[in-house]
Amino acid sequence: MNAFPLLSLKGLSVNYGGIQALQSIDLEIYSGEVVTLIGANGAGKSTTLRAISRILKPHDGQLQYNGQNLLRHSAHEVVRLGIAHSPEGRRILTRQTVLDNLTLGAYTRSDRLAIKSDLEQQFLTFPRLAERRNQMAGTLSGGEQQMLAIARALMSRPKLLLLDEPSLGLAPAIVLEIFGIIRQLHSAGVTLLLVEQNANLALQHADRGYVLEAGRIAFSGPAQKLLIDDRVKQAYLG
Repeated sequence: MNAFPLLSLKGLSVNYGGIQALQSIDLEIYSGEVVTLIGANGAGKSTTLRAISRILKPHDGQLQYNGQNLLRHSAHEVVRLGIAHSPEGRRILTRQTVLDNLTLGAYTRSDRLAIKSDLEQQFLTFPRLAERRNQMAGTLSGGEQQMLAIARALMSRPKLLLLDEPSLGLAPAIVLEIFGIIRQLHSAGVTLLLVEQNANLALQHADRGYVLEAGRIAFSGPAQKLLIDDRVKQAYLG
């Protein structure tokens, strides 16, 4: 593990009107790790990802990425710095083709030959997308749309990939397929911050985990220890 984290949140707070959605949370991710953020609905998991990607403006705290202060950067500058966000609900362009969606993922880049090479790499990683490259994205199945959302994020060549609820609403067989892709990305050295409703599956695929409760980090630790922690088992693992 590197001496310094790739991403560091210190005392990060986010307000929605008069409601404090995140309350002074601390979180670190080191290069090459898969870190998962688990918790009940409304605990602040998606808010954390939106704050990192600068979609939301924190009320207080520090947000450091690769030695830079992210609070000084806009959302599109964050993408240029190497952070990609695959959001909850996928947010693909349904009236554009699969190829158009993937090309959009590389909008911060100008290296055309490399972009073409990366497109082909995504089609190798996601063969179903290759078969449907000229198909309107809105006609894809839920699982295929999730694959497209992940592939689109990867087209920016991120150092850090934020994945928000990749299994939401998908059939069990497709969920296992999505997590197989997460394993591939981990093996390829992609650093991931994973928000996932299926806490058991998320912890099985992570190096470390954080548990959010009502906007606060309740506890954290190595994923394998959290899997056998009585507090986590009782609250999230059934």
